[in-house]
Amino acid sequence: MTESEILKVLEETGALLTGHFQLRSGLHSNRFFQCANVLRYPRIAGRLCEELVRQMLAQCDIGKVDGVISPALGGILVGHEVARALDAPCIFAEKQDGNLVMRRFTIKPGERYVVAEDVITRGGRVQETIDIVKEAGADVAAVVVLVDRSAGLAKFDYPTFSLLKLAPEVWEPDACPMCAKGEPFVHPGS
Repeated sequence: MTESEILKVLEETGALLTGHFQLRSGLHSNRFFQCANVLRYPRIAGRLCEELVRQMLAQCDIGKVDGVISPALGGILVGHEVARALDAPCIFAEKQDGNLVMRRFTIKPGERYVVAEDVITRGGRVQETIDIVKEAGADVAAVVVLVDRSAGLAKFDYPTFSLLKLAPEVWEPDACPMCAKGEPFVHPGS
């Protein structure tokens, strides 16, 4: 799939929104990727994740993978579809007291995981997931994400792949032009 085809899918499914948004990071933006809207269509989600895996494998020999791990909640469906494309098990980390933790699954020392997420802006949840894998004595083979809102600025110590690298404008709240105009913002459910 080309970048323009991916953008078209995101727009048609309502995954690419325009307005005034306060992101989980606290920043404000005029665009938001609500990947849940594209992920509600299983065949489309499957195609996007298959394309993501295809691009990753074409660019990098990730070696043997024991599973795919995602941060809840947004990354779970992406992780599931990436795991399906890799024919590997999938697990997820969950929030507990504001931090990601392993509650339902066990990571064994020496295992290798692909970390999968829907959208990254600063990469905090992906880094927390990487830290969980490393703390368990396992390794990260690669990081995959549907949409990289940082346009490649979020960096990890592992090969990182995304279907789309875009950097919609973001502002600190006190510098947001939409706030200056008195336009109300919404929390889009990230």
